[in-house]
Amino acid sequence: MRELVRTTDPVLISWLEAALRAEGIEPLVLDLHMSVLEGSVALLPRRVMVAGDDFAAARSILSHAPGSPDDG
Repeated sequence: MRELVRTTDPVLISWLEAALRAEGIEPLVLDLHMSVLEGSVALLPRRVMVAGDDFAAARSILSHAPGSPDDG
């Protein structure tokens, strides 16, 4: 597994999970339940992981995320 992105943005994580799954890539979101420790203030980033074989395709999908520099 390789780390695709580390973010505190729950909207980006949700979008990325859906976009990856639509392309047949199964993401794994780590640190999702850390909000119990931080008090739900989104201080600790979540990590979206993908299989090494899917990393290049996943990076391409990430480049099309809403708000990214490549977003048209």
